Amino acid sequence: MAKQRTEVADIDRSLYDFRDSEEGFERLDAGLTPEIVTEISERKDEPAWMLEFRLKSLEIYNSMPNPTWGPSIAGLDMDHIVTYVKPNTDQKADWESVPDDIKNTFERLGIPEAERSYLAGVGAQYDSELVYHNMQDTASKMGIVYSGIEEALHDERWEPLIRERFMTLIPPTDHKFAALHGAVWSGGSFVYVPAGVKLDFPLQSYFRLNAAGAGQFEHTLIIVEDDADLHFIEGCSAPKYNVANLHAGAVELFVGKRAHLRYSTIENWSKNMYNLNTKRARCEEEGEIEWISGSFGSHVGYLYPMSVLAGRRAKSSFTGITFAGAGQNLDTGCKVVLAAPETTATVETKGISKGGGIQTFRSSIVATPAAEGSAATVSCQSLMLDDESRSDTIPAMDIRAKNVDIGHEATIGRIGDDKVFYLMSRGISEEEARTMIVNGFAEPISKELPLEYAVEMNNLIKLEMEGAIG
Repeated sequence: MAKQRTEVADIDRSLYDFRDSEEGFERLDAGLTPEIVTEISERKDEPAWMLEFRLKSLEIYNSMPNPTWGPSIAGLDMDHIVTYVKPNTDQKADWESVPDDIKNTFERLGIPEAERSYLAGVGAQYDSELVYHNMQDTASKMGIVYSGIEEALHDERWEPLIRERFMTLIPPTDHKFAALHGAVWSGGSFVYVPAGVKLDFPLQSYFRLNAAGAGQFEHTLIIVEDDADLHFIEGCSAPKYNVANLHAGAVELFVGKRAHLRYSTIENWSKNMYNLNTKRARCEEEGEIEWISGSFGSHVGYLYPMSVLAGRRAKSSFTGITFAGAGQNLDTGCKVVLAAPETTATVETKGISKGGGIQTFRSSIVATPAAEGSAATVSCQSLMLDDESRSDTIPAMDIRAKNVDIGHEATIGRIGDDKVFYLMSRGISEEEARTMIVNGFAEPISKELPLEYAVEMNNLIKLEMEGAIG
């Protein structure tokens, strides 16, 4: 008997839930076979080693069980997921050349308006392919490379580097959906920042999944060489359908000696989405990775950015917020591996649950025998907005080194009636009062986001707090 596919009640997300016609789009058959994987590779005219990598990843996928550590993904049936959808355009560098329907989609979402204000470069992916990519001359003259990863794969300057690094931080053997990504990945970004180059303005990539019953599997590969500095921003959204969609992207970040990388994300998928994304960074001596993460959308989420601190005095910080509303089970957190002496890590998260939503914070701190003199702190605060919702904290610590300082603290609470009463006594409605309190709870996170993303996060909180929702 066919598996029941997920259905989630409608909510008013008109800014994100509009959808476009798929007329003229190319869709491969649903399901996952060697023939489909081979066709994806052939369409992209990839080198032979990549096709071999894809087929090996498919074998690994078929041999591995589903993850068991997080929420159930029983409603996700790969026999009903289309792994490749090509929009009715090729990649453009000129925004006016993008087809009107796709251009209108991104303009409604604020792209490329943000580019015109202060971004150094922007890429826009629609379903399985990049449709627009551009970078300001000032960044390119500094030697910075920002392109689609498939474009870089066909460049003899970058193909050897991609082959050397591709899916080495996230090997297909890591878990079942890493193997799936290795088999059917499509689209994504490649960034290379030369040694000593510091970019004052962010680069941005935005992913839009429009097709019903489809998956998006973009791959982001960023290399920041020694003494360089970069801020990269990622945004995601999709319209609501009554069938399951899947996001299983991968992000691999390489941070050189004394280099710095800030990676900011707002994950705002629709509530029929299974978001099974994997993100990892490796930092060399005195390198620093900053993760800024907001998780609002998706029906089920598994999202745990990971830092491997491989060099002495390398640093990692993770600042994140998760909002789980009705019909959502979001399992999020962070993992850090202290793999060198005197490394440091901080993890600060805020979790909000409402309308029966389930929000789980999961952390893992691993101190290897080489981590002498290292330190890590984990702080998790959860706010439940009603009696139906649930918040859990699941910390894990694996300490194999002496002279390390590892700490964890967690608090779970509700909005106090006294605070609501005080605000209402000042003429504020109860709904507005609760929204103000939640915004105050989230403020330490939102202040770390770029301006337009902080505004988006506050709008999402307001949307979720509306009485008609949940």
